[in-house]
Amino acid sequence: MKDCLKTRICTFWVTSPGNPRYHAIRGVVGSIARVSALFAATVAAVRSLPARLRSPRRSAESATTDPGAARAAPRAARPGARRPERRPHDESDDTAEFGGRRPGGACAAEGLVAAGLGAGALAVVVLALWTVSPHPDDGPGNATTLAVDLWLLAHGAGLVRADTLGGTPAPVTLTPLLLALVPGWLLRRAVRVALPADSGPGRALTTALWITGGYLAAAAAGVLYTLDGPIRVDPLSAAVAVPLFALVVTVTAGWSHTGPPLLPGRAQWLQETDAPRAAAAGLAAMCGAGTVLAAIALVGHAGAAQSLFGQLAGDWSGRISLLLLACALVPNAAVWAAAYGLGVGFTVGGGVWLAPLATGGDDPRLPPFPLLAALPGEGGAPLTLALAALVPLTAISVTAFFLGRAAVPVRADRTTATSAADTACAALLAAALLGLGTGVLALLAGGALGTGGLAEFGPAPWLTAAAAFGWVAVLGTPAALLARAWRDGPRGTGP
Repeated sequence: MKDCLKTRICTFWVTSPGNPRYHAIRGVVGSIARVSALFAATVAAVRSLPARLRSPRRSAESATTDPGAARAAPRAARPGARRPERRPHDESDDTAEFGGRRPGGACAAEGLVAAGLGAGALAVVVLALWTVSPHPDDGPGNATTLAVDLWLLAHGAGLVRADTLGGTPAPVTLTPLLLALVPGWLLRRAVRVALPADSGPGRALTTALWITGGYLAAAAAGVLYTLDGPIRVDPLSAAVAVPLFALVVTVTAGWSHTGPPLLPGRAQWLQETDAPRAAAAGLAAMCGAGTVLAAIALVGHAGAAQSLFGQLAGDWSGRISLLLLACALVPNAAVWAAAYGLGVGFTVGGGVWLAPLATGGDDPRLPPFPLLAALPGEGGAPLTLALAALVPLTAISVTAFFLGRAAVPVRADRTTATSAADTACAALLAAALLGLGTGVLALLAGGALGTGGLAEFGPAPWLTAAAAFGWVAVLGTPAALLARAWRDGPRGTGP
């Protein structure tokens, strides 16, 4: 009853004309409504634009064809073989598909919509927290600037905080990986909407470039918008990180829909093996094991984390903000824990390195944050070492399982099985791809939170990539051969 009464009083105070922030809140709500209506109209216009650019013959065929059946037709036509044979795609088909014109403007508009939706979603959350905060800044301008800063930070761009106690600008380059899922999903959705169902790899690449162009136009406007704020985006880092992020996501999404371009000659073996899929599964399993390890560490230090949580945020709006920030950094904690399990560990500022077998060093002076309370001690207890060893073992087991299943698609059927040498080569290729992916995640999960002792946080990308490659290459290759031999044996109850 008491909490309900407080909630009603707070709601009445927020919506009361006597509140000094009443007119600002009303303006923010009106702005959000207008922007939402604008985005809805833009999305509707973009959805209808590609249909107008198509030729009359193509439009008539699309009207009488079930889109779901068109997308499912290539899958249904696949033979029972392990890999279907694709004929080289004729780029003239892509040109004729739209009556000789490529709808570049429609694809660029999809990129603009994806950028606007990503920045708008963060703006809604930040403005809502600013509205209910008991100690707001001067106005909603700083809140919207912070939302754009967070949106660009999600792409890997660095921030610069000018208002510091020492007067020296402090960089912020640690990317919350959970925020990166929002622009990544929106870009992938834009590619799937703009790309026709029967397109080839060339058409997918062109569509990805147009979407990236529209996306970068919105990103450039966002960089200019934040230059006068208390926290601004570093233009040089944004010029490198945002285009690279958008290109990788859009090209990957396009080629996952149409298939990658055929490689010439003997290089086609790289597309016939399941090494990329095995590497992706092993990387996901390794990150999952890292998440479990980080969760166990956080549960073990729950008291210290709860104490820090209460010290940093006194009011409920601050606690919501802190909780959202901690949730956004959970994937970073998973990558840090995975690096710890691989044996290389990570740094926590001030040159202090935490690893399972590390000894010596000074005690780190960490900023008070709930997730940092779960950091392991120096060296690690036997139970910690045993749990950390599950990270590489999980990656090795999952990678070997996928490679063994790809080597012998039909159990005990040697006519469709690949040789042991091909399986070993596929295991080495999967180890290299897994190491590359691990290094990229380590690069994104770490960064700076300031200067001095806060200038370096997270695992070293090159060491983490080398450790992941070494574990899977040394132990994953014989494990893949064992999985192949098990499936190549007499038929049993296995899959």
